[in-house]
Order: sequence, then C-alpha cells, then structure tokens
Amino acid sequence: MISTDSVRRFLFENNDIRGEWVSLHDSFDQAVAAHDYPLVVRELLGELVSAAILLSSTLKFDGLMTLQAKSDGAISLLMVECTQGKTFRALARFPEEQDIRAMEKKDLLGNGKLVFTIDPDQGQRHQGIIPLEGGSLSDSLEQYFSLSEQLPTRFWLASDGHQCTGFMIQALPASLELEEEDREESWTRITALAATVIHEELLVLSCDDVLHRLYHEEDIRLFDGSAVCFHCNCSQDRSARIIESLGKEEADAIISEQGEITMNCQFCNKQYVFSARETETIFSHRTAVLH
Repeated sequence: MISTDSVRRFLFENNDIRGEWVSLHDSFDQAVAAHDYPLVVRELLGELVSAAILLSSTLKFDGLMTLQAKSDGAISLLMVECTQGKTFRALARFPEEQDIRAMEKKDLLGNGKLVFTIDPDQGQRHQGIIPLEGGSLSDSLEQYFSLSEQLPTRFWLASDGHQCTGFMIQALPASLELEEEDREESWTRITALAATVIHEELLVLSCDDVLHRLYHEEDIRLFDGSAVCFHCNCSQDRSARIIESLGKEEADAIISEQGEITMNCQFCNKQYVFSARETETIFSHRTAVLH
C-alpha cells in the first residue's frame, strides 16, 4: 500500500499523450474526519477530491480552484477546494434525515451539474459548467474536456471511503511528427489498456505498479511526485468578517437571543465563538476604519 499522499505526472515519450496519477490516504481521512458521513458519501466525495487534484495539476494558477457537483439527487452538493500548492479541503451536503446508505451512486447524485471555478489571486475568475447526468463524475469531466478544451481526456476514479485514487490520460496538442492515423491509433491503444484497470487495483497498487502492468511495452517518463495534504484555511478573522457582513442589527439580535455568536466551519467543523464584547469590537473597529 502507498504510504504517501501525492500526485505524479507521466509522459508517453513517443506520443503526444500525458497522464496524471493521484493517491490519497491520510489526507483524505483528515478531510472527512470531522464529519459523520455515510460510507457511500465518502466514496463519492473521494472521487471528486481525486478529480479536483488531477484537474489542478494540469493548470497553472495562483489562487483557488473549486470543483462542485450540484444535483437533484439525495446528495445536493459535493465540493472540493484546492490550491496550486496541492492543499485541499472538501465537504458534502445531504438531508441527514434521509437514509442513503443503501442507495445506488447514480441515485445519490442524479442529474445536475459540475461547476469548475478558478479564482486567481489576480485577474478574472474562470468558470466552466458541465452537465452531470447519470451520476458519473468521470463521464462529465471527459465531456468537459472534449467540448471546452478540445483535448481528449479519460478519467478513472476510485474510493473506498477511506482513501481515494485518480488516474487521468490526456491527448496533448500535436508536437511530434506523427501521422494523424498513428496518433489516433496510439490514443485508442493507450486508453483501451487503461480501461482494463479495475477499482481495487487503483486503490491497492502504486502508480509504478499500475503503469508497469498496463504499459510495460511503452516508453514512459515518470516524474517525481508532489505531496498533497489536507488544509483548512478557516480562522477567527475570517469568521469575524462573516459576522461583519451580517450587519450590526442582525448580529445584535443573535447576541440578544443566544448571548453569543457561534460559527462552525463547514469544511473542518471547527467552532468559533464570539462573545457580546467581541462582537461589539468587530463593528466598532469597522466604524473607526470608516471614519
């Protein structure tokens, strides 16, 4: 079993094709530790986490990348935020009163959309919306790359609720002197071999082992891995800004009714408590800044 959480890139030397592999163990457990999610929810969230890390590894951005699955199924939202520094956090939303443990994955997500957003530290936000039909995250992502990026891409995602793995193969813009027929034959061969990998293999075998099993006759360059870790950037200051955005009247009403304002991070479930005096300080500071 793989002991480190990482993402790795590989190239097919004689073809315009690249791949990415991500395997997460401890970091995914940490991401869901604060929530009592049913196993099937953790499995789907693990698939989305794998997909988000793979996507972020193909992009160059300084800021935040978010991948959301919004649906009319039993799970209304799956969400992953990740950074260029290979940190991530994730959450799921579903009616707690509904027993979803025995439901099929396709019914858990149903129809909806995948929303892919990049919020750069500088520059304009970029957003892509992909139909989510039949509950298949990989099918929807492949459709996005085919239509929006015009780069044939295949995804294989696996999770057992405690760990997750993602495997991506992508055709690159032509750079080698290959005939179109040869290019298409290589793509068909490489993706057909990838399609033989099974869910259990993705979870128990290393990237090296899977690539050797599938492509021992191919010339592959495998790069060193980059560490991936769970990190939640919630803080007392961020929570204070949310209270400030509520407005003094609403904040005072909560204090009057409850004696304090309690906020829980929706990702890591950490609790932030603001007393009446601390809440008053938030708004007195704002008044001082305005004047």
